[in-house]
Amino acid sequence: MTHSILRVVVVAGLVVAAAPAAAANKEHQQLMADIRMLQEQAQQLQNILGALNESIKAVNARLDDQTNVSRKAFADQKLIIDTLGSDSRVIREKLDDNNVRLGSLSQELNALRQAVDQMSTRATTTGADADPAAAGGGGAAAGSAPVVAVSPQKMQDSAMADYALGEYDLAIEGFQAYIKNFPRSDWADDAQVNICNAYINQGKYDKAVDACDTAIRTYPNTNAIPEAYYRKGLALKSLKQTERAREALEYLVKTYPESQAAILAQQTLAQLGARQN
Repeated sequence: MTHSILRVVVVAGLVVAAAPAAAANKEHQQLMADIRMLQEQAQQLQNILGALNESIKAVNARLDDQTNVSRKAFADQKLIIDTLGSDSRVIREKLDDNNVRLGSLSQELNALRQAVDQMSTRATTTGADADPAAAGGGGAAAGSAPVVAVSPQKMQDSAMADYALGEYDLAIEGFQAYIKNFPRSDWADDAQVNICNAYINQGKYDKAVDACDTAIRTYPNTNAIPEAYYRKGLALKSLKQTERAREALEYLVKTYPESQAAILAQQTLAQLGARQN
């Protein structure tokens, strides 16, 4: 009986001892399963990240390619625009040159037309005034010299040549003849200012002031006006009319500040000194 009881006690003890061990083994197995699951999830995440990196690399490569294509397209467009700008500038210069030539030809034609009109008028006058009795012997009018057409360029060159040689009287006559024959020419205002310059070189300052005033009054919106005001100021300065000279020069500096004449006028104003009170 005692042995039976001992065996029961021993078996009960083994059962009691085995229960915690079995429970611990189950927890260990569950923990290992959780760890394996986490490892698998980590591997999946790593695979996803790897795929994302590859996708990002592919996108970056495409962006780089697109950037290079855009940069090349912009460079090509800039080259085309620069080429068009250069071509436009060349065309504009050629058009300007053609306009100058056309203007010169127009002046030449006007000179020829005026000469023909003068010849026609002279022939009509000669025919009307001729003495019928003198027809056989020839009248004095029949021997009149024909009108010679002179182009505006030749008249300009001749007058400027006289001016350069110091033949100011001849130059003034040439400038005046040019203005009379070609009053609408682009150079008519310059011719009038050159008359003013010629008078200044001769020391005829009163006439120089009058010539400059004529230029200012007759050609108010041309590019020769700043020069006209400057030369007028110089002439008045030589006449000791300091206040009038300062007035002309100050108007020039205020109205045409970007002109070369305005720079020279400022230097002359500095020489005149401060305004008298």
